[in-house]
Amino acid sequence: MAAPPTAPPPLSSGYRAGRMIALTGAVVGVVYGYDTGSISGALVFLSEDFDLSAGEAGFVNSILVLGNILGALVAGRLADALGRKPTMVLVAAAYAVFSALSALSPTVLVLDLVRFCLGVTIGVSIVAAPLFIAESTPARLRGAAVAGYQVACVAGITLTYFVNWGLSGGGHWRIMLGLAAIPSALVVIPLLRLPDSPRWYLLKGRVDEAARVMAATDPDVDPLAETAAIQHELRTERRGRGGSLGQMVRRPFLRATVFVLGMGFFCQITGINAVTYYSPQIFRTLGFHGDGQAFLLPAIVELVSLAATVAALFVVDRLGRRVVLLSGIGTMLATLLVLAALFGTHSLSGAGIWLGFGAIALFTAAFNFGFGALIWVYASEAFPARLRSLGASVMLTADLAANFLVAQFFPSVLEGLGATWAFGGFAALALIALVFMARVAPETKGRQLEEIRAYWQNGGRWPSEGEPGTTGGGLRPGTAPPLGTGVATSTPGERPRS
Repeated sequence: MAAPPTAPPPLSSGYRAGRMIALTGAVVGVVYGYDTGSISGALVFLSEDFDLSAGEAGFVNSILVLGNILGALVAGRLADALGRKPTMVLVAAAYAVFSALSALSPTVLVLDLVRFCLGVTIGVSIVAAPLFIAESTPARLRGAAVAGYQVACVAGITLTYFVNWGLSGGGHWRIMLGLAAIPSALVVIPLLRLPDSPRWYLLKGRVDEAARVMAATDPDVDPLAETAAIQHELRTERRGRGGSLGQMVRRPFLRATVFVLGMGFFCQITGINAVTYYSPQIFRTLGFHGDGQAFLLPAIVELVSLAATVAALFVVDRLGRRVVLLSGIGTMLATLLVLAALFGTHSLSGAGIWLGFGAIALFTAAFNFGFGALIWVYASEAFPARLRSLGASVMLTADLAANFLVAQFFPSVLEGLGATWAFGGFAALALIALVFMARVAPETKGRQLEEIRAYWQNGGRWPSEGEPGTTGGGLRPGTAPPLGTGVATSTPGERPRS
């Protein structure tokens, strides 16, 4: 066992270092969002160039999602083996290469192969980036920092739609797909300057480095006491054969596994990427005609969604995870019912068209406020250190499996059964999701990552003071008390705060 560190000097003060890590990780989210949105515009024109059927057009999307699934499955092991930061560097470089190759594809077969490779890269990134951010930011900022990744994703999608609109006149689908290579290449430079997460250093027994990074990124804790507490958790997990799928399907983490699988699946099966991937087709079904409207309206929708995602960032650490999540899902359900009713009663004329537009805008905003922001937070919080990357992989694999179903079959359902059945089906699934999440989603606001283990060990509730899993009224050594308690805390090199 490694010896405890001895008084490492802090690398910086305040929250600056943790915020820089969150910001740099979020840039990867912008690239992910850009690619997710770019295909919606490019698909209109490449379908014409390659003479694709509805099923073939769906496969251009779903082949990416198949790659996502593979990437998410290997991401946890990769992030544990290489480190969170080197995995992020690898992801950014691969983004640049495969985005450029997408723009140069001479046939749809080559495009599908490149998009599969790009999908693997995305699958790794959506596990590694939130994990890196969550493990490198203070508990009181973690919800906002990880939700900031979703802000970045939505910002990328919003940018894409405006780019698509600007390029739609010439049908420049290759430029639409290839532009993501530029920010991908640029983000490699700041990534190389960052440290890895302190929890990854501790997984590898590099205690001194962990303490130094902890001092730099989390002024709320004593880095020596915090690293000791995390080491204790890691030793406990090793005795329980931690870090395996076997432990995830046994108590005490079976409940957590059911939660993350359900959240991942419902996040996508309720239809958000039907709107993201096929928004031009949906707006044409609503009654908006011409490439100008079909490409501009999705951009306006994403601007509304971006505002909602920013709002989630500001309230997720104040109102709590459950309030934000459940209000978002409830609003999604209401808007899906409105859309199903509009299509079912054939009210798509005049005011009905704009009511449909408003429902789609509110649906997308509600998703990003609730599911969109919280999936990254819960993916990085639900499990202790040795299971965290694997648990995130499991959640996001379920998410991507549902995404594959939507990407592949939504065009055929829309064409064969009609919009009423498509959006009515999404509404039924949203109702199931609301009930499921209300029953199983924990409230993790303000909790240290290692502290969340106690929730699952206690049968899905937080231990009261004095129960196993709590220390000194629920605070582990080195953990800052909640804001406003008046309890003084200090870190090395700082005066006590009251």
